[in-house]
Order: sequence, then C-alpha cells, then structure tokens
Amino acid sequence: MSDLKQPNSDKQPISHSPEPPNHHDHHDHAAYTPESGTETAESFADNVKGKAGFGRIVKAAGYSADGFMAAYKNEAAFRQAFWLNLVLLIALVFIPLTITIKMILLIASFLSIIVELFNTGLEASIDHTSTAQHPLAKIGKDVGSAAQFLALTLLFVLWLMALSTLLF
Repeated sequence: MSDLKQPNSDKQPISHSPEPPNHHDHHDHAAYTPESGTETAESFADNVKGKAGFGRIVKAAGYSADGFMAAYKNEAAFRQAFWLNLVLLIALVFIPLTITIKMILLIASFLSIIVELFNTGLEASIDHTSTAQHPLAKIGKDVGSAAQFLALTLLFVLWLMALSTLLF
C-alpha cells in the first residue's frame, strides 16, 4: 500500500512564506490539480495560467520585469554582468566592425545575461528549498556557476577575435 495521501480539495493551499508587498501572485499548482480524468492537460494549463492572448503577453511581460528587477536587486553577479555587457554594447556601436561580427558579439552578450538569469533562478530555488549545506545543492550551484563561466569565456574569446580583426 502506498503512503501517498489523496488530494483534499477542501483544504486551502499552504503558504510557506508570506508574499512580499506588491509581488505578483503565483498560484500553488497543487491546489489546482484536476481530479483524475476530469480535465485535459490543455484545459488544466489554461485554468492555471489564466488569461489568454494579449492579456497573457502583458502578464508575462510583468513577470519578466519582476525577474529582471529581482535579479538586479538581489544578485551582485547579475549586476556585474549587466554593467559589463552594457559597456560592451556601447563600445560595439563605436568600434568599426562588420555587421556579422557585431551580431555575434551581441548574441554572446545576451547569452551571458540569459545564463546569469538562469543561474540566479537556480540558486534562488536551491536556497528556497534549504539553506543547509548539501552535496546536491553544491552541485546545482556549481553547475550554474560553470555555465556562467563558459558564457563569459565565450564572450571574452569572441571579443578578442573581433578586436584582432582590427589589428591584422
């Protein structure tokens, strides 16, 4: 016999931490889990996600803005990557490189910011689960850090290659 308990639709979702003020509400998906066989995966996703069409795009843009602000406010590494890439993008406007090289450097800059956002999200999720030291938490955080190291190494190498075209 299984130790799993059946979902009880009479209970309210449990909140483990109070929501900060002016923070968007993420639904506890367990509270919206459909009874077996009563709802298709598509209708379940629509009910959980909420609005459709343009309204969903507006909400998603708000969530993205929240994500940028949270990363900037709470993560020094994100702030450093942001300012580094802003300086590089401004330099890119003034350095006489071909459009192809500029596009590659632009992609590399965005990639380093994207990887840092994923790394920040991964670290926040791990810390939410537990701040206790654990070998798996260390692996998760170290792998995120390694991904960012590779993205920044790629950015550095591509900039060196691009600048070398001006010298030779």
